[in-house]
Amino acid sequence: MSDADLVVADASGLVYPIPPAALRTLLAALDHEFADLAILGRALTHRSWCAEHAGFASNERLEFLGDAVLGLIVTADLFARHRDFGEGKLSRMRASVVCAPALAEMAAELHIGPALLLGKGEDQSGGRERPSILADAMEAVIGAVYVDGGPEAAEALVLPLVASRLDQAGAPDHKSRLHERVAQDPGHQIRYEIADDGPEHSKTFQAVVYLDDEPYGTGAGRSKKQAEQAAAQEAWRRLDPRRGDEPAREEDPDG
Repeated sequence: MSDADLVVADASGLVYPIPPAALRTLLAALDHEFADLAILGRALTHRSWCAEHAGFASNERLEFLGDAVLGLIVTADLFARHRDFGEGKLSRMRASVVCAPALAEMAAELHIGPALLLGKGEDQSGGRERPSILADAMEAVIGAVYVDGGPEAAEALVLPLVASRLDQAGAPDHKSRLHERVAQDPGHQIRYEIADDGPEHSKTFQAVVYLDDEPYGTGAGRSKKQAEQAAAQEAWRRLDPRRGDEPAREEDPDG
């Protein structure tokens, strides 16, 4: 596709000046052939650009739509995939992939940032890497794909992006996984020793996990739970190095 074919304009002749190289990279990552590229142009238009360029509308309406589409796709996938999970666990798993940090990561994976239309001030202050802008743009792009290609096209975009994140969200935490592994060999016991350091308002905790009487893993964290999880992760990798990099749910940093 030549640069001439990558001109993004709507029916009224309004042209979205997205750099061709950035647009080409984004289109390849999206793997969706747009019937109307202008809808993608709208998805990439930040309100700061609209404030400086008359006639443009921001991506906020598409963001609103994309948020709902993303939520529905993820919810339906979780519902079908985990038939024994209750509402609470399903909600927590969904939240882990529709939150702003996860959306910003997805946007970075798709190289959305370089294709954004931003106002001069927003651009110069690092807006292309700002997580909030990227997260909103990710939702808007999902909305654009839905409008242009329908539910199947939106699913084809969303499901590969969230698959690995949902795998990790549904995995057991490091302690649970370690205990399940050790339980396969009856007679072994696990125990944890915890120490702390620092002032009361800013403690750091250190944990050692013992298999029988042998130290098998160490870890540190802002809470006892975090330290134990880190120690369990190290012990898991030592016990089963071939599976050491399998996804596991991380402990809540405030837990």
